[in-house]
Amino acid sequence: MATSFYPTVVPLKVSNLPFRLLKLKESFIAKFGSAPKFYVRAPGRVNLIGEHIDYCGYAVLPMAIEQDILIAVEPVKTEVVQLANTNSSYLDFSTSVNNIQINKTKPQWHNYFLCGLKGIQEHFGLNNPTGMNCLLDGTIPPSSGLSSSSALVCCAGLVTLKANGKTLSKVELAEICTKSERYIGTEGGGMDQSISFLAEEGTAKLIEFSPLRATDVRLPSGAAFVIANSCVEMNKAATSHYNIRVMECRLATKLLSKSKSLDWKKMLRLQDVQASLGVSLEEMLTIVEEVLHPEPYSTEEICKCLGISLEELRSQILSQNTQNVSTFKLYQRAKHVYSEAARVLEFKKICSEAPDNAIQLLGELMNQSFISCKEMYECSCPELDRLVDICLQSGAVGSRLTGAGWGGCTVSMVPTDKLNTFLKNVKKAYYQNDGQRLALENNGLFATKPGRGALVFVEA
Repeated sequence: MATSFYPTVVPLKVSNLPFRLLKLKESFIAKFGSAPKFYVRAPGRVNLIGEHIDYCGYAVLPMAIEQDILIAVEPVKTEVVQLANTNSSYLDFSTSVNNIQINKTKPQWHNYFLCGLKGIQEHFGLNNPTGMNCLLDGTIPPSSGLSSSSALVCCAGLVTLKANGKTLSKVELAEICTKSERYIGTEGGGMDQSISFLAEEGTAKLIEFSPLRATDVRLPSGAAFVIANSCVEMNKAATSHYNIRVMECRLATKLLSKSKSLDWKKMLRLQDVQASLGVSLEEMLTIVEEVLHPEPYSTEEICKCLGISLEELRSQILSQNTQNVSTFKLYQRAKHVYSEAARVLEFKKICSEAPDNAIQLLGELMNQSFISCKEMYECSCPELDRLVDICLQSGAVGSRLTGAGWGGCTVSMVPTDKLNTFLKNVKKAYYQNDGQRLALENNGLFATKPGRGALVFVEA
């Protein structure tokens, strides 16, 4: 069992440094004129099932992947953080550690680092935080739904923790990084940060919230999980799709609560409604059918249902970047969330009980999840739809979008004896005849296994 406190430090002999670390060290010396004192790694993740429900209070089922963010760090005596990236398309950045400004209008790479840095600073009330030189190397495709942004926030949080000689539990660090990513305007729920810190090699995790906890989920041995990148980029912080869905779920929570005479002003998440009523997820789906209508709700109708003014709706409920949205789909979003929450629990149950037809059953749940994401949550896109179809035709028993959607990746469950044929067929059908996709194909189509969580490396 991995230690539950950070920083977890792994000593590495200089003669045993992996090639990537050696290369990063050389680049750091060339850039800053001195050697890094330590390295921090935070992995990306793939969510196997449970999309768009963490911010509604429901459990999700991700695993860490091999692709990661790796940062070489040298604490310095100046009050400056200097950030550089091995990818020359990401510009250098420097700022005073005592004056962290995060620009929500431009979600550039360095702003995600600043989120993690600011989160740790504020948690500890650091008056004289340590300055740092940092060089970043990332292998997670950006805006692909594999959590490159959150991995950077988590990595920066752990960098700041180590550089300032502080200690936190993994759960505390995950919760701080979840909150601090909101500095950039993303109303996330905590799955990405939680798996980045709580992941363990060889097992997926059921991540539950309030309180945050992680349970091992042993995946069936006869299947591989394959990630395929649609090559359509979607940045959660740069678009409003994601935050509109968060608000639609919040509004559905308010209307459902009001209809059941609950204290709707205190209710924020769909899970709160279920917990207050003490009913099953299936019963919540029936209540959704009874209370909400499939037609979009105007802001006027919402105000009328809740007995509030438009000004109160905007100032008390809607987020800053959803103020001008005029219609919201509440029935569809609530229906997806409650049904998806049930699928997550069923997925975990099947993995635990391991019936003979487990692979088939899990695949069916993944397919149901994708249909709900596409039709009820409307977070797919034509390229993802096509890629899922190709994956199913190529031998996957289940395939779905993973991450926020509107682009990014699919995850498919493939029987191991069909894996090579599957990879060949998907490559031919989706990547082969498109130059841009073919360029990304080596990093965009791969089988993955559950990886380990974030770590600090030092030279022994």
